[in-house]
Amino acid sequence: MQINKLSTFLPVKREFNDNPANNNLSFQDLLKNAIANVNQLQVDAHTASINLAAGKVNDISDVVIATEKAAIALQLTMQIRNKAVDAYQEIMRMQV
Repeated sequence: MQINKLSTFLPVKREFNDNPANNNLSFQDLLKNAIANVNQLQVDAHTASINLAAGKVNDISDVVIATEKAAIALQLTMQIRNKAVDAYQEIMRMQV
């Protein structure tokens, strides 16, 4: 059984670390790439579930894996958004 390193499941980290040209990307570009990757995982999961319903899938585990990847990526994105909103609100409450 082959064990893959964890970074293969983290699209933002993989793009940032494996490609030295991406080290010059702005925060905005990194955020756009991360959201695009999460969106692509959602689309892949939806396509896999449609293929499962149509009987085009031989191995149901592929559908489950695609769905769980999309769910986990979306949960992570929502948690990051929540932390960013909390940080913004905390900064706005500061007395200057």
